[in-house]
Amino acid sequence: MAGCAAALAAHRGGAAEITVFERAAGQLADRGVGLAMHNDRYAELESAGYVDAEMPWLQLSRRCWYVKNGSAPLGRRIGVLPFPFRTYNWGPLWHELRDRVPKSAEFRNGATVTGVEADPDGVEVTTASGSERFDLVIGADGYRSAVRTAAFAEVRPEYAGYLAWRGAFPAERLMAPELWPDEDCVYAVFPGGHTIIYRIPDGKGGLRINWVLYTAPPPDLDLRFDNPTSLPPGTLAETLHTRLAHIADTQLAPYWGQLVRTTTAEELFVQPMYDFTAPHYASGRLVLAGDAATVARPHTGGGAVKALQDATTLEARLTSAPDWETALRTYDESRAATGRSMVELGRQLGLGLVQETPDWSTMDQRGLEKWWQQADGSGGFGGRRLTS
Repeated sequence: MAGCAAALAAHRGGAAEITVFERAAGQLADRGVGLAMHNDRYAELESAGYVDAEMPWLQLSRRCWYVKNGSAPLGRRIGVLPFPFRTYNWGPLWHELRDRVPKSAEFRNGATVTGVEADPDGVEVTTASGSERFDLVIGADGYRSAVRTAAFAEVRPEYAGYLAWRGAFPAERLMAPELWPDEDCVYAVFPGGHTIIYRIPDGKGGLRINWVLYTAPPPDLDLRFDNPTSLPPGTLAETLHTRLAHIADTQLAPYWGQLVRTTTAEELFVQPMYDFTAPHYASGRLVLAGDAATVARPHTGGGAVKALQDATTLEARLTSAPDWETALRTYDESRAATGRSMVELGRQLGLGLVQETPDWSTMDQRGLEKWWQQADGSGGFGGRRLTS
């Protein structure tokens, strides 16, 4: 997604020739997980021409917090907070962004970049097919970025100590949908973690149920997360399945636990939580965008937004600066500070929502409002405002 947006930014910024090296070999649009975008951030990105109302979306309005309470189906509702977010399906949103990239851009699917070497006159990019030189290289190649490694080899993602189980399935399989309004995002909280649940469009006129559960792995898990990784559908270790089932059965109210249980093994994957940010978003002829530049924990609700904002800002700098050196310097000055603030917010929310959770059983609406104000003291939830 960041790569498509970066290619669009380069085109609008005046690049005469654009080559996109896409690591994945397929069309990517079959990814059915969801993301949410704050209404205000959507308005900014729509104005910049990166998103529009034609992209399939669903409007949410409130965030309802539930804690397990005996056999009550939904549990006890602690309180409700505003949640002016649009939800999207990753696949259809990627497809819409891909279609915006001009036909003149050359996309090379299944092309993994194995080396990046920059000098004062250009950048040499190496793949299995050989090496080529370019004037500028934008690294929108994710948290294992080859471009970031070339620019800042010392920057390494740090494991946060807990995992995110993710799942999504067709809404037709949801039991008793009338108990849960479409406009509600649910936070099902428990000691040491929480589950976020909301509906997303399926891109075909229907809906999918999307959820993410955060908590620590079992202590006896024989897996190491020293290096950034993820466990795609169908590859979860049995201990991770067991851990998820235990949380669903004992820590979540029956309705939300059953929702998690409804997800099949082929619809589940696990993401260890990492975070980092590069000291700069540009170095010489190398540029960073999206997760290649900064990975903040997903609690911030602004990861995809930040990637699109990176592209928007890059375009603005390329079109307004007198030369590319000035454009990249001002892009770095703008986006690097945002990356640092989002990482700090993600760590702060991770403490409150996973690592040092409050006593949810005693909390009420007033207590929730006070706790959230402290947890998101910077007001960055949903992404930082995009400066003009």
